[in-house]
Amino acid sequence: MTMLAVIAADPATSVQDGGRHGAQRFGLSPSGAMDAASLALANALVGNPPLAAAIEVGPFGAAFAARDGSVRVALAGAQRHATLAGAPIAAQRSFVIAEHETLTLGPARDGVFSYLAIEGAVHGVPVFGSLSVNVRAGLGSPFPRGLEAGDVLQVDDIRPLRSERGAPPIHRDAGPIRVIAGPQDDEFEPAAMGVLIEREWMLAAASDRMGYRLEGPPLRHPNGHNIVSDGTVTGSIQVPGSGQPIVLMADRGTTGGYPKIATVISIDIGRLAQVRPGQSIRFALIGVEEALRLARRHAADLAALPGRITEIGEIALDVASLQDANLAGVAVSAVDAATWQAPGADAGGEP
Repeated sequence: MTMLAVIAADPATSVQDGGRHGAQRFGLSPSGAMDAASLALANALVGNPPLAAAIEVGPFGAAFAARDGSVRVALAGAQRHATLAGAPIAAQRSFVIAEHETLTLGPARDGVFSYLAIEGAVHGVPVFGSLSVNVRAGLGSPFPRGLEAGDVLQVDDIRPLRSERGAPPIHRDAGPIRVIAGPQDDEFEPAAMGVLIEREWMLAAASDRMGYRLEGPPLRHPNGHNIVSDGTVTGSIQVPGSGQPIVLMADRGTTGGYPKIATVISIDIGRLAQVRPGQSIRFALIGVEEALRLARRHAADLAALPGRITEIGEIALDVASLQDANLAGVAVSAVDAATWQAPGADAGGEP
């Protein structure tokens, strides 16, 4: 069987899928991809179900090599420099790692997490219905931890005579991260919600897959910061005694004893996950009905992903001509020479 070997791995690189659902009553967090939309795009490019298991690559990069055959993969999510056997590779398209070739993914330049989907998905034994890794709980498959150099993943042989495929990036709404109030917004000073919405918040370095810590003006709870522990959801904004909010993310605990002033809507979780430590964000308050409308639209967008995939031919990427092109004010695609070469230009000369 063909294998994908891990040559190097960011400590935050792990196998993730759509998450572990139906086990929160046992205290198991859902885990899963931090940016599910990017996972779905990468999977669509190699013909997998949208939330199939893939490799979530952390901010510092990774490297992989094909063994005993070729491997078809696709990359989506945070922008980063990627090379295959030393040649640049574009994101938002599928490509083949030939036997003994190495795919190298550099540090993220914009965002945090990228997703490397493999044709046929990652193989493993589901744990409570999911391969998703939760390092703290020691759960996941094929390894119950982050990936490390020397790990080998068994993968399917590539389908013969299949064209490579591409897609435009996923559309994301711009602007503040949207939240709905509560469920314990009444535990805070009347002005606290206004502070949450009107002020800017910086993502702290001490943030991870369990929670994103925010730094800004304290949110006061006059009756104390302890409540009877109750259920949490991904996106819950809980506020401990320090008054500094924490947004609960994929590896969150299933219950918590701090009041939750608001909840990030599901469509904006992936956008928040791609915020880097030191960057600032703002929040916007919306109603439940608007949140539901946006969630339905997002689900429809993900369902339509296969229809956005296009077959693409192989091109010789003329880096010298691309560097010489006058690109000011023009959107281009590095894998579509027609967008940056004048008609009639050859691979290395003038038009």
